[in-house]
Amino acid sequence: MQKNKLLLLASSFTTLLLLVIAAGQEHFGKEWRDIQGQGRGEEGPIPVQLRQIVNPALGTSDRCVSCHVAMAPGEESVAGSPVLHRHTPAAHDPADYGCTVCHGGQGLATEKTDAHGDVDFWPQPMLPPGMSQAGCGTCHAYVGIPGAGVLAASRGAFERHSCLACHRVDGRGGVQRRASTLRRRGTPQPASPGLDGPELSRVGTTGYDARWYEDHLAKRAGEAADQNATPWSTVFHPIGEADRAALHTYLATRVGAPNLIEAKATFLSTGCLGCHTVGGVGGEEGPDLTRVGDKDPGQVDFAHVPGSRSLAAWNLEHFRSPGAVAPGSQMPVLGLTEDQIRKLTFYVLSLRRRDLPGSYLPKDRLRVARFGDREFTTDGATIFGAFCSGCHGLDGLGRRSPGLPAFPSIANPDFLSRVSDDFVAATVRLGRPGRRMPGWSRIAGGLRPDEITAVVSYLRTRSGIAAPSDPRPKRWVQGDARAGERLFASTCSGCHGATGQGGEGPALNNRVLLDAATDTYLADTIGKGRRGTAMAGFLTSSPARRTLAAAEIESIVAFLRTWQENVK
Repeated sequence: MQKNKLLLLASSFTTLLLLVIAAGQEHFGKEWRDIQGQGRGEEGPIPVQLRQIVNPALGTSDRCVSCHVAMAPGEESVAGSPVLHRHTPAAHDPADYGCTVCHGGQGLATEKTDAHGDVDFWPQPMLPPGMSQAGCGTCHAYVGIPGAGVLAASRGAFERHSCLACHRVDGRGGVQRRASTLRRRGTPQPASPGLDGPELSRVGTTGYDARWYEDHLAKRAGEAADQNATPWSTVFHPIGEADRAALHTYLATRVGAPNLIEAKATFLSTGCLGCHTVGGVGGEEGPDLTRVGDKDPGQVDFAHVPGSRSLAAWNLEHFRSPGAVAPGSQMPVLGLTEDQIRKLTFYVLSLRRRDLPGSYLPKDRLRVARFGDREFTTDGATIFGAFCSGCHGLDGLGRRSPGLPAFPSIANPDFLSRVSDDFVAATVRLGRPGRRMPGWSRIAGGLRPDEITAVVSYLRTRSGIAAPSDPRPKRWVQGDARAGERLFASTCSGCHGATGQGGEGPALNNRVLLDAATDTYLADTIGKGRRGTAMAGFLTSSPARRTLAAAEIESIVAFLRTWQENVK
């Protein structure tokens, strides 16, 4: 009995001691308490207490404001340690939305490592520094974003026409910046209200006056006649139609997330949608990327990834060398710059989704999900960059990757000078059965008719080569198919395969190709070859192979036509 009493006393004392230690750690050993102890409000030191933002509609309960106090409701004026400072200007007030909905992390935690999600078990760690705008992709699906080249051209037009002299955009430009710069240089700068244009950082979301150009012209004309006018009329000058269109493109992309827009534009210029689907749009060759940014780091293989075990580190290394990080991957090495790799990683991390109540559903997400709006512009350059350049190269001159068949050059001048627009459109629309080229009008995430037309037009405009005019009918060859079969076996099968299945050269035993190709196209390609490729012209004499007569070439064409009724 005495032993049991002593054991009960010891266990009770131990329990009491543990409770005292836990209470002491909770009240005196927490980092957030030390941080709050440095805070000062308008009336002196702030109360040290656990703070949180709760948004039942979004299902968030974030205690991040226990350290980042000035982001809490009603405490924006708190000063002290840098951790206490207010959030940088953002489209959404963190006091209403909380933190984790955008940044990720573990909202209920009060320890830094746990709160940031830097623990093995937490599936949603914070986004890395410099990539916080990737969190915008959780809710938004910014529509009408162009490829990197088009975006750069539109930005160049905005800067070339001195728009930054009056307007502030994404932290740049505006009269206040100019005035402070001149003051630092010791140059007097009188107030000039006429030069202080509105902020444009979010006009892609809020909208702007469609008649801005006419209004600018009228104002300029009025000031030109006024001797006391502000210097505004010396800054603004008439703008051509092409540049006005570029300015419209630029303004439409000002949605308050410039880094994400740059990353998305890069994604739309590297051909990723040719193999991958995002939001139901794209190819079916590779994995669906719609929610790849939500991937749990604990389920990712980091065996071949140096550095930290994070999604950012995995993706950076994967874009550098896909096969090394994911053995057996069919993704080719794209030859990207480090800047492109970082932007693509940024974009991939933005591919996350959150189920939102109707009152919080952004208009852009609604337009994409319910009305089928495109997240990319439908100009030919952007569509080609997004869907075609991954295989055919951004210049259209083809691509070679180890272990994969060569992708053809569709910008080859010999090719474009021999094919009609209908031929190119049919190829895009129907694909190449048996090859990696999908029929973009046949798959669920494919292209619309007007988008296919835009791609064809882009190839013509970019090359400067018009479609040929052929007075002969589509089928005019009267050659000997039996002789053509023998000639094909001895002359053509080495590159195109014994049954036309393809090899070093493209597959010719293909219904889409044979239906779209004219006899003139086939005969000219065999006879004259295609510069820049292994396809030499057989009408030209060579010591390496026999020369073919025009009649022999026509016999080969006649043989190819025999495959049309029984094509593989």
